[in-house]
Amino acid sequence: MSTLSLIVFQWCCLDNSKNYSLFTPTIRNSRLSHISSESPVKAPTSTLSFFRTDHDSCNRTCLLFIRMKRSCLVPRHAVLTSRSGKTGTEALLFLVDMKAVILVGGPHVGTRFRPLSLEVPKPLFPIAGSPMIQHIIEACTKLKEISEILLLGTYPVATMAKFVKEMQAEYNITIRYLQEYTPLGTAGGLYHFRDQIQRGNPSAFFVFNCDVCCEFPVVEMRKFHLETTKGEQFVILGTEANETQALSYGCIAENPDTHEVRHYVEKPETFISNVINAGVFLFTSKVFNLLAQVFESTMETATGTRLRHTDAMDLGTDLLRGLGGTGQLYVYKMKGFWSQVKNAGSALYANNLYLSQYRTLNPALLAHNTQGGPRIIGDVRIHPSAQIHPSAVLGPNVYVGMNVVIRSGARVREAIILDRAEIKDHSCILHSIIGWDCILGAWSRIEGYPSNLNPNDPLAHLSTESLFNDDGRLNPSITVIGEGVIVHPELMVLNSIVLPHKDLTANFKNQIIL
Repeated sequence: MSTLSLIVFQWCCLDNSKNYSLFTPTIRNSRLSHISSESPVKAPTSTLSFFRTDHDSCNRTCLLFIRMKRSCLVPRHAVLTSRSGKTGTEALLFLVDMKAVILVGGPHVGTRFRPLSLEVPKPLFPIAGSPMIQHIIEACTKLKEISEILLLGTYPVATMAKFVKEMQAEYNITIRYLQEYTPLGTAGGLYHFRDQIQRGNPSAFFVFNCDVCCEFPVVEMRKFHLETTKGEQFVILGTEANETQALSYGCIAENPDTHEVRHYVEKPETFISNVINAGVFLFTSKVFNLLAQVFESTMETATGTRLRHTDAMDLGTDLLRGLGGTGQLYVYKMKGFWSQVKNAGSALYANNLYLSQYRTLNPALLAHNTQGGPRIIGDVRIHPSAQIHPSAVLGPNVYVGMNVVIRSGARVREAIILDRAEIKDHSCILHSIIGWDCILGAWSRIEGYPSNLNPNDPLAHLSTESLFNDDGRLNPSITVIGEGVIVHPELMVLNSIVLPHKDLTANFKNQIIL
């Protein structure tokens, strides 16, 4: 028995009247993962081969049009097998190739995330022990249809190369980074790289904003896409927010029976709906025709020459707003947690959410109380290389990075401790992020303002307000200690932001230390 991976360019059905017809439009240009045969034949390289295959759920014979990638053995009689191991009609869903596009932005955005983004790109900042964007990649691998992931942004290629290589090796999936020549916005990048996205003619593709933290229900969205729109229209992921916070997001008014989006408004001035844009989309290639219309409509005529001031386009204002009420956009409302990661405070909140998710999805990642180990309270993830004194107390909601050293009597709660930091004896870390290579002296106290939601409002989300209030004073938030900072013993740093490589010899409260 031989097994072979092939690319299927088109499926056709040969009925009894000898007429050829499309078997189903949803499995055109799909990937056939495995074909097995006991009597293979030789096929030359790059030839168009025709052969039949038995289908276990119908009496008709399917005719496959397959272009060989190289000289190989082609089976005469094959049985369909998907990447999930299913056959027949159960395999059809998984035979379709899809792609995922993750919008990673660039150094020109995410300024509210500083000083954390001064050392690493924001999408690569570790949350709950994994880079922010890795949570999305891992979710994409749960949908076997997705065969390629494209990252779009303005970071230099060299900045993302190592991460892309590591993710390809870990998840065994094609990942490519495409650098924009200039910031193109959430829709402009899609349109600019439309040929790359459509290469291989995927049946549909996901689009993710990388600063979203949620359960990423890609399998459920795809099922909703096929059942509700037969895979022909677009789907947006929605979540609920209270009336006040909804004004800060794109709001979706839907038909409760069909889930069609009747109206979409980006950051409305008055209340429209408590269903908001969650930053995940499922498009078909038809979206590029609409983006082309948007692109053309923003061209201007000057002295007989058509000019365009910018190639940037926004998904919300330039595309989604015009799709309401057209029957082309539907909303899938998620039920799990959701948050945006705009600033350091929201990163710590996202850390808490992902750690709680590990409790059910991957409990092996969480630390537990063991003989001779530190005391663990709640959800805590510790890198295997970290050295923690048995008298230290960690948790709840703590991540400890690679080669971190935590000395005796230290207390760490609601915190992210990044790689190679040293927490000396009897230090206390609360509601804070401690940067790479920091040294916190003995009996020091680093404390921020807790980023908690209103427990009486089930629709509340974390506020992503700016650093300063209307009076110019620092808003209460977590404390952030930048890379390489040294805090001398017996000092307090409360509700402050410390830029990298500072040597603190005094107490600070409600300040930004430049």
